[in-house]
Amino acid sequence: MKRLFLSFWLVAVLAACGAEPVWAPDEDIRAKAYRHNGPASLTLITVINNRSGAGGHTGLLINGSQRVVWDPAGTWWSPNAPERNDLHYGMTDRMVDVYVDYHTRETYHTILQEIRVSPEVAELALKEAAGYGAVSKASCSQSTSAILNRLPGFESIKVTFFPVKTMEAFAKFPGVKTRKVYDDDPDDNSAKLPGGA
Repeated sequence: MKRLFLSFWLVAVLAACGAEPVWAPDEDIRAKAYRHNGPASLTLITVINNRSGAGGHTGLLINGSQRVVWDPAGTWWSPNAPERNDLHYGMTDRMVDVYVDYHTRETYHTILQEIRVSPEVAELALKEAAGYGAVSKASCSQSTSAILNRLPGFESIKVTFFPVKTMEAFAKFPGVKTRKVYDDDPDDNSAKLPGGA
C-alpha cells in the first residue's frame, strides 16, 4: 500500500512540474532578431519581494550575436519578443524596459547585475539557454544557475532553487555593475501584457 501511495505521489509531482513548450516560427524569430551594439555581456535579473527580501524570480539577459532574455517559467510575453521555450528574442532597449517594468511593482523590486564577457562566452550562454527547454514552475533560479555554471569563468556558481543565492554568487565576480529598479505600480500587473485589462 505504501509503495502504491508513493507511486501516485511521484506521478502527481512530475505532472505538477511539467513545463509548457512554446516554439515561435522561424520567420518570427528572424523578423524580430535584434543585435545590440554594446559589448558582449550577461545581466542577471532578480525580482525581490519588498516585504520579505525573498527572491521571486530569476532571468538572464544575454547580449551576444543578438540580445535575448532567458525568462524561465516566466509569465511575461510580448508579440515583439517571440519565445522559444522560455527564451525571448528581439530584446531591444524598449523590450528590456517593458520586461523590467512588468516585474517591478509595489511589492517587488528588480535588481540587474551586468558583467562584460567575451563574445564566445555570450554565444555559449545563448546556446545553453536555447537548448535548455521549457522550465517548470519554481525552477527559474535552478535553470539559470545551471546555465551559468556551464560557462567558462562562472563554474563557481552553485545550482540552486533560490534566486537570492544565485544573485549573491553572481555579485562576487569582479566588474559586476548593479542597478536596482523600484516602482509603485499596483501588484496586479496583467494590464502590462498585450490584451491586458
